Amino acid sequence: MKTPQPRFDPATRYRYVGGDPATDFVNTVDWTERGLENDRFTSYGRLLEWAEGAGIVEPAELEGLRKAAARDGYAAEQFVRDAAELRDLLERIFSRLVRGKRVDDELSELNRGWLRHALTELALFQREHDAGAGRGSPLALGWPRAGEALESPLWSVAWSAARLLASDDVARIRRCGGIDCGWYYVDRSRNGLRRWCEMETCGTLMKTHRRAQRNAHGRADAGGQPD
Repeated sequence: MKTPQPRFDPATRYRYVGGDPATDFVNTVDWTERGLENDRFTSYGRLLEWAEGAGIVEPAELEGLRKAAARDGYAAEQFVRDAAELRDLLERIFSRLVRGKRVDDELSELNRGWLRHALTELALFQREHDAGAGRGSPLALGWPRAGEALESPLWSVAWSAARLLASDDVARIRRCGGIDCGWYYVDRSRNGLRRWCEMETCGTLMKTHRRAQRNAHGRADAGGQPD
């Protein structure tokens, strides 16, 4: 099924409440019954803003990616579209998992494309010499081209998604119960009963909505007219 065209939101700040970069990546748009709304990925710069907040790119890499985007604006725009495609795929995976359904086709798509490409670029490399040299390994596992390849933030997202899906936390993935939200999160609460992406947003709105419904029903039962 073709993804509905989203309504874009170039200004709203990102919120990182999903407990994993992969869920936070999916939460960059609202998954409503009417379709996608408030899509924050309006430019490559906004994609980098999200990646910086999610901690999947280093400051030095961000500078390199901004310069690369300035040199090739057309390619940068294409990778924003690619990001939306990856986001849609991950949402389909999470949605099916929380409903107890198999994800064979979706995993094949993730493996064949996004994850394979990310793993092709993954490598061990020598850390740059700095004041911290001598503490820990002098080698790092990551993406040596992360500061120059425009698509590199998506490698980190695909890798994070694979690690989440292969972990015990996959059973803790939940979909927010708020109205017109559809955000996902990893429920690491002690009792495993978390229901909202954020209590102060969707939780509060839902409680207010239910209170209004109860008041309206109470007035109707008493012979009055609901608002």
